[in-house]
Amino acid sequence: MRKVQPMRASHKVLAAAAMLFAGLMPAVAQNAAGYPNHPVVLIVPYGAGGVADVGMRLLGEKLGARLKQQFVIENRPGAAGIVAAQAGAAAAPDGYTLLMTGNNNAIAASLFKKLPYDILTDFASVSTAAFFDLLIVTRAGSPLHSLADLVAAAKANPGKLNIGTIVPGSTQNLAAALFASTAGIKATIVTFRTSPDMAGAVMRGDVDVAFEFYAAIHGLLADNKIVALASTGAARTAYLPNLPTVMESGIKDYEVDSWNGLSVPAATPKPIVATLNTAMQAVIPDPGLQRKAAQLGMAMRASTPEAMTARMKADIAKWGAVIEKAGIAKRD
Repeated sequence: MRKVQPMRASHKVLAAAAMLFAGLMPAVAQNAAGYPNHPVVLIVPYGAGGVADVGMRLLGEKLGARLKQQFVIENRPGAAGIVAAQAGAAAAPDGYTLLMTGNNNAIAASLFKKLPYDILTDFASVSTAAFFDLLIVTRAGSPLHSLADLVAAAKANPGKLNIGTIVPGSTQNLAAALFASTAGIKATIVTFRTSPDMAGAVMRGDVDVAFEFYAAIHGLLADNKIVALASTGAARTAYLPNLPTVMESGIKDYEVDSWNGLSVPAATPKPIVATLNTAMQAVIPDPGLQRKAAQLGMAMRASTPEAMTARMKADIAKWGAVIEKAGIAKRD
């Protein structure tokens, strides 16, 4: 991965910013009562048009209507979310810069040797927003008609079953590694640069199954070019309600869903965090928002700040163990 040059000096930058903000804190606290009184920036660590970006835009529209201020999406893709997180950590702790955080940050905490921020101490959680189950899919006409078939084939021919995912360290890749470990099978995980590359390999039969999010493959599912065997969440998905989960299919204690939420710089006054959380609790249950989210393969759920922080801590530990067991090399 190309190194992000500003990272080397980032700790000094953050320290200087912290000293500056310490002097500004009385004014920030004074302004908390009237929050928000001008537009709010929401940093998204992905490019425009992706499912996470679209989800944040839908949420931003609802929050803007609720709080009577515009929520402006600022896309800052790059370096596995590090670019966006740096910008979020260095922002003024006044509630006018929010950062989309989530599963990608939990993975990065274990995947990189060193980060220019600490996702647990440099940020304060506001609320979870969206959850994304993965699908385990195979090609149309495959002899694998269920997850039981997949496991049986893998056990009959250890190491011969090929599982496709995108790049090492992605949620899809780690979910596949965790599945093999939990199911007690030996399989070969084959990584691809992009989701279309992987989907093509599935349809050609170059890999037996693949792990991917609904948004990336829904067209192929609709055209019956690939078939879903199971979803990876705790409960069945709203968009494929007849599809069993991995746990329903006999693999106990296996649950994977990616997720995101909103965070702010750690020193943000608690009344501002409370205002944002109350707004998210109010708008996320909106039926129209839920319907649009389901069409994108998302399940939107709000939480308390404490629950979001607990989820982040749990996922850091979970994915750290998977990365270590799978022998995935840590990145600079």
